Amino acid sequence: MLHLTKCYTELMPTARPRHMITETDEIAGAIDAAALLWPEAKKNRAELLRRLIAEAHTSIDARVNDRVAARRKAILEGAGKLSGVWPANWREELRDDWPE
Repeated sequence: MLHLTKCYTELMPTARPRHMITETDEIAGAIDAAALLWPEAKKNRAELLRRLIAEAHTSIDARVNDRVAARRKAILEGAGKLSGVWPANWREELRDDWPE
């Protein structure tokens, strides 16, 4: 049995992090569905997995952008709604209430 004294990724032709996942039933189903969408890659499950990740990334980006837009809209809708609630000299009045 070969025992490596260094990280095995040093033997790989990349400096990028590598990830290993187990093909569970759920992941296998996703890869099988991807093979129907991309039949030209049906014999390369790693490629199908990369494409699934890219598709998920696009979907997640859209959802994040939607959340950011909704938050921005809520902030803009609320901006200025409390104008005039506090008197102009509220700081001075507050300081006067506190003994030194």
